[in-house]
Amino acid sequence: MGEVERQRITALQELLKEAGIDYYIVPTADYHNSEYVNAHFKMREFLSGFTGSAGTLVVSAKEAGLWTDGRYFVQAENELKGSGIVLYKMMEEGVPKIKEYLEKNVMQGQTIGFDGRVVDAFFGKELEETLAEKNITFVYDRDIAAQLWKDRPARPVSKLWIVSEENCGMSVAEKLAKVREKMAEEGAAHLLISKLDDIMWLYNIRANDVDCNPVALSYTYISKDKAILFIQTEALTEEAKQHFEKSGVICEKYDNIVLYLKECDMSQKVWCSSADISYMLYKLVQNRAELVDKNNPTELLKAVKNPVELEHIRECYIKDSVVLTKFLFWLKENVGKTPMDELSVAAKLDSMRAEIPGFLDLSFPTISAYKSNAAMAHYSATEEHFSTIEADGFYLVDSGGQYQGGTTDVTRTIALGVVTDEMKLHFTMVACAMLRLADAKFLQGCTGRNLDIIAREPLWQSGLDYKHGTGHGIGYILNVHEGPHSLRWQYRPELPETELEEGMIVSDEPGMYVQDSHGIRTENIVEVVKENKNEYGQFLGFRHLTYVPIDLDAIDTQYMEPSDVRKLNVYHESVYEKLSPYFEGTELTMLREATRAI
Repeated sequence: MGEVERQRITALQELLKEAGIDYYIVPTADYHNSEYVNAHFKMREFLSGFTGSAGTLVVSAKEAGLWTDGRYFVQAENELKGSGIVLYKMMEEGVPKIKEYLEKNVMQGQTIGFDGRVVDAFFGKELEETLAEKNITFVYDRDIAAQLWKDRPARPVSKLWIVSEENCGMSVAEKLAKVREKMAEEGAAHLLISKLDDIMWLYNIRANDVDCNPVALSYTYISKDKAILFIQTEALTEEAKQHFEKSGVICEKYDNIVLYLKECDMSQKVWCSSADISYMLYKLVQNRAELVDKNNPTELLKAVKNPVELEHIRECYIKDSVVLTKFLFWLKENVGKTPMDELSVAAKLDSMRAEIPGFLDLSFPTISAYKSNAAMAHYSATEEHFSTIEADGFYLVDSGGQYQGGTTDVTRTIALGVVTDEMKLHFTMVACAMLRLADAKFLQGCTGRNLDIIAREPLWQSGLDYKHGTGHGIGYILNVHEGPHSLRWQYRPELPETELEEGMIVSDEPGMYVQDSHGIRTENIVEVVKENKNEYGQFLGFRHLTYVPIDLDAIDTQYMEPSDVRKLNVYHESVYEKLSPYFEGTELTMLREATRAI
């Protein structure tokens, strides 16, 4: 075990010696920093044998180290055995960050190498600043490890498909006009975008190059009178060619982006976001032009859904809520009677979603977690490691779908049998937290950091917390995790805060996790809506998009304020109103019982 990886690391060290590189960094990323990485880009996995979805390998002449987070400590320890690779457990006491490790170990005048296409500019700039005193040379124009991977999978490419104006509410010309307005405000003559969901939104196109994200590998370069899309030739259909011709978009070969940026006119300011572009492309622009380094203008434009998108999204969430509710009823009725496990019940839910008209794909791999497994917030059952489900304790399912009319995300935790008083306390607190935030009223100008404490307050009052954000934006037939807005309490300088605006949608997902015991998360998606306007300003609020019962078997009203009981009853009344037309017979009776007033 690990001998193959040991040989690969040794072979890489020989290549680095020949190239004069002292330290080599291999992250988990594609050229666009996508959330899910295709097999073609899994160089870190090929070299190390570690199959987790997050981790960075650093190789020097003396050692190889792998950094990963708490989700993968046990897995990494097992998969790295025999490889000689040292595991660095991120966020653990005494464990250095990668930049701290390099700062301590890299000598004056040494060379650091990486494939600049898969290292993001923000991290690259951090390394530059951290090692500024050491006169370091960065080599980032070569994928040195590639020659070791003889049977490397092909780069993904899929056919483009077009989202009609009837479904997306705005033409490409209208979107380009809005983008150019933002460029003019910043004094930028050119705009380079590498972020795939931004490009898909802008050109009303979708594809399947990234798992669960309906996107195509691409770049775009926009000026006052020209819009160029760099796309793989195999992705272009006749329909797509006609669509681009009609929209005035010029198509170039995907790999021509580097040559183009070396030769095109950059006499005026170029806008590109270091948070969303590779180090290689960022340096190409930085070396030739004056930069506007801010979030892509497309990001905020995309986040504020237009009326057509919102209409489709609302319909989509009703259909998705119906299926999840029926699944939860099935699970409650059959647990303990029919053999089931985390994988089999997830497969059932996935198959039920696939029958919804307009279904395209899952929006992320379903998280199906029983009992203590749910205490790991992003647990993933595998063929090698999964639990049998019995009529006892809590079960958590976090899931969603991609549809012709939107992208969904929802989490519910349900009692399958006996739950302790502590578990009921935690479940009730989480339910109240979600509903309190969803019921919030706030002045325009608030960011998610102003509001996050509303959800955490019931937990913080008891000295409890959950170690993840409370909410993220969600795409429209796009990525399930979308910025620039979010709900979180911590100040993080690398994530500029964004005001919440009417038309944004965001998740509301507090949780509670007790190691070796249970995990609870209750997640609704909410839409930002206008409330009243008066002499104090414009007030905003949230409207539920998700309508799925909250398990009353796990609610204990002694832990609730009267206002919390009212919020739960009002929510359940709306769930019954929205879903009952889709239920009949026994299932309708179950829905009525599940949404009864307490």
